[in-house]
Amino acid sequence: MQSMKLIKNRESAVGYLFLSPALLILGLFLFLPTLLSVYSAFTDYYLLTPEQTRFIGLENFIKLFKDPLFMQSLKNIGQFVIFIIPIQLGLALGLALLVNNKRRTTIFFKVAFFAPVVMSLVVVSVLWLVLLNPSSGLINAFLGNLGIDPQPFLTSPDQAMYVIIGVSAWQGAGYQMLIFLAGLQNIPSSLYEAASIDGASKMKQFFHITLPMLKPTSILILTTTLIDAFKLVIQPMVMTQGGPLNSTLTPVYYIYRTGFTDRMVGYASSITVIFGVIIIIFTLLQRKLTGEDQNYG
Repeated sequence: MQSMKLIKNRESAVGYLFLSPALLILGLFLFLPTLLSVYSAFTDYYLLTPEQTRFIGLENFIKLFKDPLFMQSLKNIGQFVIFIIPIQLGLALGLALLVNNKRRTTIFFKVAFFAPVVMSLVVVSVLWLVLLNPSSGLINAFLGNLGIDPQPFLTSPDQAMYVIIGVSAWQGAGYQMLIFLAGLQNIPSSLYEAASIDGASKMKQFFHITLPMLKPTSILILTTTLIDAFKLVIQPMVMTQGGPLNSTLTPVYYIYRTGFTDRMVGYASSITVIFGVIIIIFTLLQRKLTGEDQNYG
């Protein structure tokens, strides 16, 4: 009995030894910064004068809920999330259905659809910035040939966020396509054969076989896309700098501007804490609404 305990303890020690590098990295780059952010949120920490930092309690949070820029950033990210989820997931599923066959030509399309994912977001943003230029961009030139007036795109407060939504969906759909494709290829072909024998049309097979069988995959993609959508920062930073008229300012970009441009680290930390709580709440609500807890519980 004693020897069995010693063996178990030794195995546990070896296990923790192998885990220790990962736990150390997590501690240094995730848990420690999180704790420091929470602490800084209750101070007036200014980046250039850290020695003068004072504890000010809830003052940052009171100021935050009266901040029109923060409220505007929440409205903008809400608009982005509402539109990007159905557009990107619908596009990804459509592409997955398109390449879900054994023809040799589908390899080319898989690579072509996935290519934007491996490109840097900065490069993608600059590319679309050139294409969408109101005066010399290729897209306005194409629209002109169709008899459509030139569009302001990123220089219009009414259009800028929708343009960023389109660019983001184009760039990210390839990744979700591969996950959907893996889910499609795990559906037994016998189900489709049986449905065909019973006279079910392709549309009925899609709604009664494909979609139900893809539910676990869809929930996974929905969760990861939701979290990534809330972290939107690169596209507005490169393409619009949060404008025009703060119409593309997002909470993460506002945190960056407040903490590193304005150097108000304490106030930026309070935005981080509140926004982190909002993401957690939305994630839990999404899990509840989609029944993820029941599926994996």
